[in-house]
Amino acid sequence: MNKYLRYLFFIVLIALVGVGIWAFMVYYEGEDPEIILSRDIKMIGQQTTFDVICIDRKSGLRNVSVDISQDGKKYTLSSLNLPQRGVNKETLTVDVFPEDLKLLDGTATIDITVTDHSLRKNTKAVTFGVVIDTVPPRISPVNFSNYINPGGSCVIAYNLSENVPLSCVQVDNTFFPSYPAIASDAVHRVSYFAIPIMDAAEKSLKISILAEDGAGNCSLCPVSFHIRNKRFRSDRMNISQRFLEMKMPEFQHRYKDLRGTTLLEAFSRVNTEMRANNLKTIETICKDSRPEQLWEGTFLRMKNAATMATFGDRRTYYHDGREISKSVHMGVDLASTKNAPVEASNGGVVAFTGYLGIYGDTIIIDHGMGIFSLYGHLSSVNVKKGQEVKKGEIIGRTGITGMAGGDHLHFSMIVGGKFVNPVEWWDPHWIKDNVTRKLASP
Repeated sequence: MNKYLRYLFFIVLIALVGVGIWAFMVYYEGEDPEIILSRDIKMIGQQTTFDVICIDRKSGLRNVSVDISQDGKKYTLSSLNLPQRGVNKETLTVDVFPEDLKLLDGTATIDITVTDHSLRKNTKAVTFGVVIDTVPPRISPVNFSNYINPGGSCVIAYNLSENVPLSCVQVDNTFFPSYPAIASDAVHRVSYFAIPIMDAAEKSLKISILAEDGAGNCSLCPVSFHIRNKRFRSDRMNISQRFLEMKMPEFQHRYKDLRGTTLLEAFSRVNTEMRANNLKTIETICKDSRPEQLWEGTFLRMKNAATMATFGDRRTYYHDGREISKSVHMGVDLASTKNAPVEASNGGVVAFTGYLGIYGDTIIIDHGMGIFSLYGHLSSVNVKKGQEVKKGEIIGRTGITGMAGGDHLHFSMIVGGKFVNPVEWWDPHWIKDNVTRKLASP
C-alpha cells in the first residue's frame, strides 16, 4: 500500500510541478508587447490621424497609452485599459488636434506605452519626435482669366508658399497633377487640365487649385473661368453587314471572349465594353508623364489629309434600321492616301506601341507635363516604347486596324488622361493666347 501511495505522491508532485511551470510561463512570462505604427509619423498638421497596433502573444494586453509632450506639458491622446486577460491584439486610432490641445507649431514628442498581463508587467515603450505644422500652404495664382471650350484644354500657373508633396487642379472629382516650373523667387507650379466634353455648364462645374503639405494641411483656391458655347455634331452611323463581316473577325481572332458570338453581338461588345476598357488603359498609360515640357510650338496636323470625323461627334449606330449602340468620338479622323506616312505631331517620348482594341495598332507619345498624343488604326509602327522622337519624324503609316472601315489616321490629344479637342493644339493662335502668354505671366 505504501508503494502505491508513493507512486501516487510522485504523480501528483509531477503534475503540480507541471502546473507550476505552466503557470510560471503564462503568468510570469517575460516577452515584451509589440508596437506597430500604421505609417511613419514625422509631422502633425491641423488634424492628423494614425493607428497604433498593439500585440502581446502571451498573457495579453493590459493597458495602452499614447501621449504627446511639448515644453514640459504632457497630454494624453488615447488610452485603453483591458482588465481581462487574453486580448492579444488591439488597434487604437489616434486623432491629434493641436489647436484643441493648445500645442504650438514646433517640435514635440510622442510616447506610446504598452503593458501586458504578465506578473512581471512587461512594458514596451516607443518615443519619437514630431514637428507640429498647422499652417496650410498659400496658393497664389499667376493667371486669373481662363476662357475654356467644352472638351478643351486649359493651363494654370501658380506659386506656393512652400514645397509640398501634393498640388493639382481639381475639376469636379477629377484631379490633374501639377509640375514644377522655373521661377526665381517662388515655388512655381504648372498644371494642364481638361474640361469635360459633355454638359460642361458653368453653373455646375467647379475648378480649384489644391495643395497639401507634408503635415496634411490642405489649401483650396477657386479658379475663375468662363466656358464658351460650343456644339458638337450628331451622326447617324449605319453598320452594314459587309462592315461586320470585314471587321469583326479581326476582334474575334484577337479576343477569346468574343469567339462564338454573332458578328452583331461582337460589334456591340467592342463598341461598348472594349471601348470603355480602352479608355481606362489609355488613362493608366497617361498617368506617367515626364515632368518637363518636351514639345514646342504648334502641334502638326497630318499633311494633305481630309477630315472625316471630328472631336466630340455623338454617334448613334443602326443596323437594319434598329439602334444598336452609341459612342462619342474622342479624336479627329484624317484620311489621305493609302498607307500614308504619319508624323510625330511634336517632340516627346514614345509611351506606348501596340494593338489597342478599337484603335488597332497604336502609338502614344508623351510630350511632358501630362500632355500626350495618340495615333490609331496604323498599318505599321516605326518606333519603340521609350524612344525619343522629334516633331515631324515619321513614326508609322495609316491603315485599317481596329474599328476602321477605311484607311485613315485617328488622332487624339490627351491631357491628364482625358481626351481633349486636337484642333486647339493645331492652332498657333490658341497656343499663343492660352498657353505661351499665360505661362509667361509674371
